[in-house]
Amino acid sequence: MNAEYKLSLKNKSIEEAELGAKDVLINTRNAMGFIPNMYAAMANSPILLDTYASGYKLFREQSGFNPVEQEVIFLAISRENSCIYCMAAHSFVADAMSKVPENITDAIRNDTSIPDRKIAELAKFTRTMVRTRGLPKVGDVDDFLEAGYSEYHVLDIIQAISVKTISNYANHLFHTELDDVFKKREWQAP
Repeated sequence: MNAEYKLSLKNKSIEEAELGAKDVLINTRNAMGFIPNMYAAMANSPILLDTYASGYKLFREQSGFNPVEQEVIFLAISRENSCIYCMAAHSFVADAMSKVPENITDAIRNDTSIPDRKIAELAKFTRTMVRTRGLPKVGDVDDFLEAGYSEYHVLDIIQAISVKTISNYANHLFHTELDDVFKKREWQAP
């Protein structure tokens, strides 16, 4: 039998969490109105949760990408990593908060053609960075730059990959249960 490993650690509540994780959980509840299961699971490691939350916040606030582009990047990474939880959560955020056109979100989810050329190149380059583990070919970068992005954007994609790798891998190991709010955008890995 070669089943995927599942951590036996249980989700942490604010009351059960250690100090560093407790602060992140409180801030998350205050911002979102609830604590997503992913955060409660990652609270088992305060350094993991804090690194994720800090990096995520920095990317959202300081990257050179607008909210639509940010969601495209997060969806492209999560699809490459086959993260069921993050695909549903970021699809929900794309629809409800970042205002990504649904046809773009669905194209990423279904691995079909994205109708917007610049956004299509962003998703393609992001996937390339994940697949090549940060070793894109000259032509890959040239195509990305020709679409209107800069070398600074390449570095911001690395930040997004680091953050999503944390959450994607943690969700894989926890087999994180989808929160009810994300279930309408549930996704199954191909």
